[in-house]
Amino acid sequence: MNSKHPVVGVEEIPLPGKEFDNGGPQGPKRSRAGLWITILILAVLAVVAYRYWLKPSAQPAAPATAAPAGGGRRGGGGVPPVVAVKATKGNIAVYILDPGAVAPLHTVTVMSQISGYLQQVLYKEGDMVRQGQVLAEIDPRPYQVQLETAQATLARDEATLNNAQVDLKRYQQLVPERAVPEQTLATQQATVKSDEGTVQSDQAAIDAAQLNLTYCHITAPITGRAGLRLIDPGNYVQTSSALVVITQLQPITAVFPIAEDSLPSVIQKWRAGQRLSVDALDRNMKKVATGYLSTIDNQIDPTTGTVKLRATFDNKNDALFPNQFINARLLVEEKHGVTLLPSAAIQRNNQQTYVWFVKPDSTVTVRQIKLGTTEGDQAEITEGLDAGDEVVMTGVDRLQEGTKVNAQLEGARPAPAQSGS
Repeated sequence: MNSKHPVVGVEEIPLPGKEFDNGGPQGPKRSRAGLWITILILAVLAVVAYRYWLKPSAQPAAPATAAPAGGGRRGGGGVPPVVAVKATKGNIAVYILDPGAVAPLHTVTVMSQISGYLQQVLYKEGDMVRQGQVLAEIDPRPYQVQLETAQATLARDEATLNNAQVDLKRYQQLVPERAVPEQTLATQQATVKSDEGTVQSDQAAIDAAQLNLTYCHITAPITGRAGLRLIDPGNYVQTSSALVVITQLQPITAVFPIAEDSLPSVIQKWRAGQRLSVDALDRNMKKVATGYLSTIDNQIDPTTGTVKLRATFDNKNDALFPNQFINARLLVEEKHGVTLLPSAAIQRNNQQTYVWFVKPDSTVTVRQIKLGTTEGDQAEITEGLDAGDEVVMTGVDRLQEGTKVNAQLEGARPAPAQSGS
């Protein structure tokens, strides 16, 4: 009965695991394939959107960036602007510049010449003291006693000498009368001479005692600045005790070396009686004092090939200090009427020294030059330029041979821009 009349409309429900029959899992494979297709389509759409919407929107910025490369400011027509300068006629000094050190003319260590207790110090550390000024005092009482003793001894010996001289006169009168033997006269003459020597010795003792009293008042041997106090009052000083160091500051000198190759020109002018000027420059090359060359050493140092020079400065403003480092700038010569050009306009490479010369038609060309003396920001041009020639100083990095430029002279007011340009 069942075989003849099957049940119609009843859907067969697959049992778990049945979908893996007939070749494996077909459902998950179809899902993964669709996912990859969707990702590929989205990637293509993103590339299309970038090429046709995003990239064209950035293109207008390119002309704005490239505009300065065209070389022009308003009205320039693409001509690069440069700053130019003209060569001039003028004077330039020839200097020898070398490092040196300030050296005082005199440095004195004040020492006691007698022994005794230091009673008082009459100067302040760092004071300017004058020659002969009393600096300190030593207890004078022991030396005053010595002086009084020597004076008493002299008075006694002078009395003895006077008595011997009276006896000598008496014997000189009696000898011709043969009242006394000649031997007595000779002995008395020797006695007088001995007493005279004793009196002279007593006078020397008095002089020594007076000198020691003078040494009790210690004075400045030179005019200069007193240093730090080396001994305090109340101490017992000896004849070798140093009390203070005095350094002369006005005038003051500086010692500096120059190369032996530069010596002939210096000696020639110095021996001719020319007073060569010397500037003292600090570490920042700022001038602090001006003096003159006073001495040239008598030998060349073979280890360095230099000779030492001494310059003297009045130093009235105390700008120079002993042992201070300076750069000494010695003026050897001053050249007049030479062609000068700012050093900033001079270009150099491995083969030549040159400038960018501005022609009358506003084009530039490379012109070789030769340099002479250089001082500060000015250089002497010995060959290649004449006074009035115009060269480029700023903007050379954009120049080529024959480039047309819009040259503006240094310090000149720029030309007003034309309207509508």
